[in-house]
Amino acid sequence: MREFFDASVLIAAFWAKHVNHEASIRLVASANKRSSACGLHSVAEVYATMSALPVQPMIPTEQVLLFVEEIRTRLTLVSLEEIEFFETVQKAAQQGLTSGKIYDALLFRCAAKCKAQTIYTWNLKNFQAVATDLADRIRNP
Repeated sequence: MREFFDASVLIAAFWAKHVNHEASIRLVASANKRSSACGLHSVAEVYATMSALPVQPMIPTEQVLLFVEEIRTRLTLVSLEEIEFFETVQKAAQQGLTSGKIYDALLFRCAAKCKAQTIYTWNLKNFQAVATDLADRIRNP
């Protein structure tokens, strides 16, 4: 897999008023299932975030669903097996990762599973701190 997308890039791509919209939409528009992926649980994160953005008017859930369907159409959705999930949680505990960093660790496991060459995120500093073994692959769009 050539590229792996964090939800922060997907949200920026779909929200036209996001400061990083242009760079994100260009990248997502060029994505395809053969070379592009995201974590399966990122779909839920995109839905949760987009359906609760503090904007007026709020984005209708029907529109958010269209965004989610676009993700499913363009990207390979990567999930973890039970053993992979629990191994990742155990490793995170051994590394002293706390709070929401566990979600980043799970994303990195998905990226590693699909052998992503590049991981795109707008949370560069946080991601590089959590995934030290993948830090050289983590980039802003």
